Amino acid sequence: MNQTNWSRASVHVSVDVVLLTLIEQELHAVLLRRAAAPFAGVWALPGGYIHADEDADAKASAARVLRSKVGIEGAYLEQLATFTGPARDPRGWSVAIAYCALLPVQNLPPEREDISVVAVSALPQLPFDHRSILDAALARVRSKSLYSSLPVHLCGETFTLPQLQQVYENVLGEPLNKVSFRRKMDEMDWLEAVPGAMLGGGAHRPAQLYRVKPAFRQELALSPRGL
Repeated sequence: MNQTNWSRASVHVSVDVVLLTLIEQELHAVLLRRAAAPFAGVWALPGGYIHADEDADAKASAARVLRSKVGIEGAYLEQLATFTGPARDPRGWSVAIAYCALLPVQNLPPEREDISVVAVSALPQLPFDHRSILDAALARVRSKSLYSSLPVHLCGETFTLPQLQQVYENVLGEPLNKVSFRRKMDEMDWLEAVPGAMLGGGAHRPAQLYRVKPAFRQELALSPRGL
């Protein structure tokens, strides 16, 4: 193969992951300081090349990136979109398969100098097209929260219905009607009460604790009508 044909055939294929969590009622993104050029030392989305000899598919690549570079496992993970072109990476024509991941704040890894958890309202300048990828993830999460169980993946293992509603409101950025919200949760039928588990409410009556039914722990419950 001559040099011209090799250049045309050489395409970089990677995964980039937008990892989101909820801290003090605001979505935060987990950024990783790049160790190598290009953009060495700059905060970026966790990402890496697909390992054809190791990864079963792109989702497995994204899970491996989170495990090996950020130190987390078990985050909810779904494919977002594919970003391509000759200008997005100075190393050449590239394909990035982007994923969105959600994680409860209590499951974040221990503090490290090369990891930063930043409010999405205060993001630094990001390299490549990572800001476009992150903006697409935020739009996806907010739109999908209107008709699915997606926000629960920002919750801990158990939660009360008022706590769950607050998470939805934090993601959507607007208040929700309590009666309508609970009716919608009942319609989607993805929650189960934890037998005998209550959360003390101080001056109020104890609140029932709920958890996600096993069938929906890595899948979403969907509603034909929005909240």
